[in-house]
Amino acid sequence: MSLYRDEGVVLRTQKLGEADRIVTVLAKRTGKIRAVAKGVRRTTSRFGARLEPFTHVDLQLHTGRTLDVVTQAETLRPYGEALAADYPRYTAGTAMLETADRLTHGEKEPALRQFLLLVGGLRTLADRDHEARLVLDAYFLRSLAVAGYAPALDACAKCRAPAIRAFAIVAGGVVCGACKPSGSAVPAGGTIGLMAALLRGDWAAADASESRHRSECSGLVAAYLQWHLEHGIRSLRHVEREPA
Repeated sequence: MSLYRDEGVVLRTQKLGEADRIVTVLAKRTGKIRAVAKGVRRTTSRFGARLEPFTHVDLQLHTGRTLDVVTQAETLRPYGEALAADYPRYTAGTAMLETADRLTHGEKEPALRQFLLLVGGLRTLADRDHEARLVLDAYFLRSLAVAGYAPALDACAKCRAPAIRAFAIVAGGVVCGACKPSGSAVPAGGTIGLMAALLRGDWAAADASESRHRSECSGLVAAYLQWHLEHGIRSLRHVEREPA
């Protein structure tokens, strides 16, 4: 039996049989893991509550033929407890978990930067220092950047001209008048400035942004993310019902 240990964030769970669950975890060193947690749905389970989504856990697992098996689980921080009573923060956190799952494609492929971004995003949400949707948009932009899809925000994505006229998802960010494809969005300058602030972690500028710029930014960021993922983020339907 090959044992290994890692820490990670539980992304999702699914029932298996009468008492087991399959847990999907984004781990610090191993990357994405799908493992069986045996007996966790029984009321007598020693660590069932430690393997719920949002939980940052320290795990011991052994390698199985198809799925690994969780043998120990210790909670490092239960982010779900801090988010469950706050609907905007809970739904933002759910969208983070879903995005982390989608952006880490292969199992057991190291994804340290994505793991650190997810832990940082959940911690920021739980600490309540910034508006939930700002935190979510910052997480989306930075996760895309780590995956190689950072939007161009300082110069035209096609010709690098400094004169910005529009935002074109298919072009990869802002574009000049000459490169602007049909159907491009024409956001306010403050919206592009907010996107840039979120991408670089300038919270002073982000927190001082206007509501209309936040709303426009959220729409553009969500569309850009889902275009690169080639399908929608289901949990965003709930997030977008909240006012910016």
